[in-house]
Amino acid sequence: MKETDFREAYEKEHLKCAELAGRIADLEAKNEELEWKLDRIKKNPLWKASKPMRNCVHWAIRQKDRLKNCGGVKGVLHKVDYKKREREAMKQFGTDSFPSPEQAEKERTTVFPDMVKISILVPLWNNQREFQIAMMDSVMNQTYGNWELCLADGSDEEHSYIGDICREYAERAGGRIVYKHLEKNGGIAGNTNACLAMATGEYIGLLDQDDILHPSVLFEYVKAINEQGADYLYCDETTFKGSDINHMLTMHFKPDYAPDNLRANNYICHFSVFKRTLLDGSELFRTQFDGSQDHDMILRLTDNAKKIVHVPRLMYYWRCHSGSVASGIEAKPYAIAAAKGAVAEHLRKHGYDHFKIESTRAFETIFRIRYEIIGTPMISIVIANKDHVEDLRRCVTSILEKSTYDNYEIIIVENNSTTDEIKKYYEELQNRNDNKITIVTYEGEFNYSAVNNLGVKHAEGDYILLLNNDTEVITVNWMEELLMYAQREDVGAVGAKLYYADRTIQHAGVVIGLGAHRTAGHTHYKQHRQNLGYMGRLCYAQDVTAVTGACLLVKKSLYEEVGGLDEGFAVSLNDVDFCLKLRERGLLNVFTPFAELFHYESVSRGLDDSGEKAERYNKESEKFREKWKEQLEAGDPYYNPNFSLDRSDFSLKIQQ
Repeated sequence: MKETDFREAYEKEHLKCAELAGRIADLEAKNEELEWKLDRIKKNPLWKASKPMRNCVHWAIRQKDRLKNCGGVKGVLHKVDYKKREREAMKQFGTDSFPSPEQAEKERTTVFPDMVKISILVPLWNNQREFQIAMMDSVMNQTYGNWELCLADGSDEEHSYIGDICREYAERAGGRIVYKHLEKNGGIAGNTNACLAMATGEYIGLLDQDDILHPSVLFEYVKAINEQGADYLYCDETTFKGSDINHMLTMHFKPDYAPDNLRANNYICHFSVFKRTLLDGSELFRTQFDGSQDHDMILRLTDNAKKIVHVPRLMYYWRCHSGSVASGIEAKPYAIAAAKGAVAEHLRKHGYDHFKIESTRAFETIFRIRYEIIGTPMISIVIANKDHVEDLRRCVTSILEKSTYDNYEIIIVENNSTTDEIKKYYEELQNRNDNKITIVTYEGEFNYSAVNNLGVKHAEGDYILLLNNDTEVITVNWMEELLMYAQREDVGAVGAKLYYADRTIQHAGVVIGLGAHRTAGHTHYKQHRQNLGYMGRLCYAQDVTAVTGACLLVKKSLYEEVGGLDEGFAVSLNDVDFCLKLRERGLLNVFTPFAELFHYESVSRGLDDSGEKAERYNKESEKFREKWKEQLEAGDPYYNPNFSLDRSDFSLKIQQ
């Protein structure tokens, strides 16, 4: 770089820093002034005397806000309906899901080509008598018989009955239960490692001392091992309270293996069973991560696994009681630091550096991960437009005024505009002196795919950001939040969290097969902005099958490799089709809730709900279903098959 160029770049950055410093100083001054005014109000005798009345008013306002946050009366009714459906659906996942005597006998007598031995490890420490018995009964009642229960007991003398119970069960188990009382309690990590030393099985399963297994879980796992070659397996789970597993608190229906989800949140958790060779000579649980030893272990072993299989059945019952992790993370506060440490080590192992791991509002151990952005690559923002000057002006202005990322260009693809207002606005944009905006013309009937493909041909950036003209930036670092994922070698498309004008969710990831047309739909649709999402999913970046083209960032090289948007999808489903093409190449598509924009959907082209537009959508839906028939039949890997495809709120299917 020439000295003059370096000096010019330095001065430019210096001016930007000075401008930001000035804005911060102004905000601090305003804040100080407001604090002074607030202090005067609080010291006013009238203010103090009116406190009871204010409390009543504030209570009324809170109720109004709660109603609004739920989407008004309609939203409250929806929430009530959701809870009703969930309660009804719960019935099919408790003891009613246990095999009938006939089915149980069929499972017991099934002979698989590989009757693998599964060693179930249970670290013991001062367990309650009834919990110990219930746990051991759930293992004894397994319909698959080639198991081994390894028990390492660190209990004190006061809880010596634990040993008596274990020895009694060992006598009845025909050599399948191995028990050892430890001289010293080694905590969860130490006691579990002691269990492992006793294990002789080819596969290892991890069970907590106070939890319960579904009678068919080992049968289903061995079936998956034989049919799919699984070397790491997990299932869906629920928390329950009391002595009856039918008294469920929270049912967790999980996605298939999703590395970004797992980094942000140990969603796999129970019931983990894995091939012993995955340990590769390493410890099972490492004491430095005690409290989050399972998250550390799962990150390490899934890295080593060749075939991770999720069995989408609720087969693990996690007991919630005082002192258990299921009752709240505050029961073991050191788990938060341990979990961050485990994720940090995993990220470093994968070559990431200078990242930041932060707890989110969903839960202390659900994380926001900030990756380092390498360099400052150019982002080409492609915006298709026809008339609608106010929408385009709002969109472009928000990019120019709010974005903290500076190395970008805007390519507006003009398509058959007729108004004088838009032509004047184009002239205004072209007369800017920063050369950030280019206007190219697409001639012919509207075809969203073709319009954007033309824009990409004119792009000079390393990354393409498809953006609708009816969007407006909310998060100032929105481009950085998208770019930190798009830069990764294993990532295809990255999408943002989009809202309607009323701050309800328009987009938070796309699920294939969802909706009346069984093509694709948006999850968490019309939920309020502050909603945490199903199991906290609106609070962390995650892998999804597709993201909307209304705001989609992808490497330009990848865009070109897959042939851009399929022009056979003129208006609808082109973005989902594009994401599926990326997924075919083994790439992950990522949704991040930390890049936020408004999306005033369909303002620019109207709703496809009647007449010619409906007919066109039906044809494109048919084309999509035919093209991606195999994927649709297999189901969306990030959307549990127990969820209804008729609703976007993670409602469960209700068996008829």
